[in-house]
Formats: sequence, C-alpha cells, structure tokens
Amino acid sequence: MRRLLIILILISLLFSCKKEEKKNTELIMYKQSEMAALMNTMYHVNLDLKEKILKGQIPDSFPERYLKIHTATLTDSTDRTSSFKQFSNLYIQNMKKVYTSSKDSLTTNFNQAVNSCIACHQTTCTGPIPRIKKLLIK
Repeated sequence: MRRLLIILILISLLFSCKKEEKKNTELIMYKQSEMAALMNTMYHVNLDLKEKILKGQIPDSFPERYLKIHTATLTDSTDRTSSFKQFSNLYIQNMKKVYTSSKDSLTTNFNQAVNSCIACHQTTCTGPIPRIKKLLIK
C-alpha cells in the first residue's frame, strides 16, 4: 500500500512538472507593418488638420511622407492590388487638393479625401472605418 502511494506521488510530480514547462512559453510581440504605422500617422495628422480647418486656418504644405503609401510594406502583401493602387492614387490626389484649396472649398476637399480612405477600406481592412469617419467635418 505504501509503495502504491509513493508511486502515485511520483507520477503526480512528473505530470505537474510538465505543466510548469508549458507555462514558460515565450511571448511574441506584435510588430506593426510600415503601412499600418503610416496610416496611424496619417490619421493623427488629419485629425490635427481637421481641427485647423474648423478654426478657419489654412493648412501649410502637403506632407510628402504620405507618398510612402505607394511603397510601405503592408501587413498582408497580397493586399497591394490594382484597386489598392487606384485608391491610394486617389487619396494622394485628394489630399493635394486640400493643401491647395481656398478657404471656401477646404472642408469639401478634406471630406473628399477622408471619403477616399473610407472607400478603400470598404474593399480591404474594414476595421478602421468607424475611426476614419470621425475625421469627417459635418
């Protein structure tokens, strides 16, 4: 009986040690793609731009870093389709209009640029759409 008890204790210790090994797994940190980082930057710049427009200020100059939209590494490289290229060209074109707008057309051109973001995100990566819609000036 005593032997059986000792054997059971040893077996339980063996199994409990294996469970400990599983708990010590390495954590893998998420690394943002270049495109995700660029789009986060564009969002924050456009949020500031929206505030300037609402205060009646005219924006300075087109941020050249936006042109990285054509070359930045995507989270999923298969997303760089002809549709994506067309939408990114449209976005750049619309944003350039914002930076050359008169005060009268500034809000319209800004909303048009934001809507080009929404249109692209409706085809791929729909998650950010509610956040992007907050950029629209009503």
